[in-house]
Amino acid sequence: MISSGILSGMRVVELSAFVAAPLGGMTLAQMGADVIRIDRPQGGLDYRRWPVTKDNTSLFWAGLNKSKRSVAIDIAKPEGRELAQALISADGDDAGMLLTNFPARGWLSYEELSKRRADLIQLTIQGDRHGGSAVDYTLNPAIGLPMLTGPQGYEGVVNHVLPAWDLITGQMAAVGLLAAERHRSRKGEGQHVKLPLEDVALAVMGHLGFIAEAELGVERERCGNDLFGAFGRDFLTADNERVMVVGLSEKQWQSLVNACDIAEQIKQLAANLGVNLDLEGERFKAREGIASLVGPWIKARPFADVAKAFDANGVCWGRYQSVSQMVKIDDSCSEKNPMFNKVEQAGVGTILSPSIPLNFGSGRDSAKPAPVLGAHTESVLCDVLGLSSAEYGRYYDSGIVAGPAS
Repeated sequence: MISSGILSGMRVVELSAFVAAPLGGMTLAQMGADVIRIDRPQGGLDYRRWPVTKDNTSLFWAGLNKSKRSVAIDIAKPEGRELAQALISADGDDAGMLLTNFPARGWLSYEELSKRRADLIQLTIQGDRHGGSAVDYTLNPAIGLPMLTGPQGYEGVVNHVLPAWDLITGQMAAVGLLAAERHRSRKGEGQHVKLPLEDVALAVMGHLGFIAEAELGVERERCGNDLFGAFGRDFLTADNERVMVVGLSEKQWQSLVNACDIAEQIKQLAANLGVNLDLEGERFKAREGIASLVGPWIKARPFADVAKAFDANGVCWGRYQSVSQMVKIDDSCSEKNPMFNKVEQAGVGTILSPSIPLNFGSGRDSAKPAPVLGAHTESVLCDVLGLSSAEYGRYYDSGIVAGPAS
């Protein structure tokens, strides 16, 4: 599973579970790095994470471990920890990198690992900056987003189903390892990089102005499906298809006005309300009036006619559809999109699988399946650590390592 991609030759050892760390490792693997994920022979904490097939094969695990090599080592045993440490600190200018979201203590501490290799790079994803546990579903309540999500006037809380902070943290983990590797290539120095999930969430809240807004005494209210700070709203067509239209930029706004043929009505609305609808913030203030013009135009036409008019005028819009509908009818989620190809995933069958979204000028590798647990234990230990067949056999017979799971 070693690739010829843009990071070919780089080796990263991954000890991880769930989203952020596996995603960071897979991002590097899909760019060509040799990412070796170490799990216990029975699988890690996320080995059966939902969604699963009828046979309890985790689609979650398969989705986040594409293009990696899998090594099964019982790290609960001293001999297993010794093997894992040896893999982490193995020789090579492009090796000696560890990505983990396990606590950096004991045998997995940077102090212990760097004794084996002074220029070791270790990136540890933490819950909070103190090393405590945190996930999206605990961070979002703390930063206020569930109180901003949902219909206008709603008094409850609405949790988001997308693990946004995990996803951003995973990408930052990949960036952090690459930055640390560049530093090492120039200075010859390793380091322990710590990346708290909580800090990622807080940083983004600061970048997007949420924190400054609160500091200035503004308590933002829910606005339902409207686009905050500009015009954007969902509407029903004559045949009850639901679409989302956005007029954020000036070009997007004018395209929507032209498509709906409401230029004169918009001019009159602006005069009546005393607002300048060339400004996105003013469009948010006037959103109800704008919706009263856009909505009837959409409602009077079937989806096909709305889509044709929107596309002809360059409107920024999208159709509401279920995941199943997307998979069945959307060309973007098919092999017509070069990012996708069919792979044969063990325990699942033939499935549509994405490679990395980055489209380098030098090309990108096609998507590859996630490995069977322990599929590369023997080859990695023998090739990277130089174990003989007899030595590997002794580890295997004693249960310290395991081969491919059936």
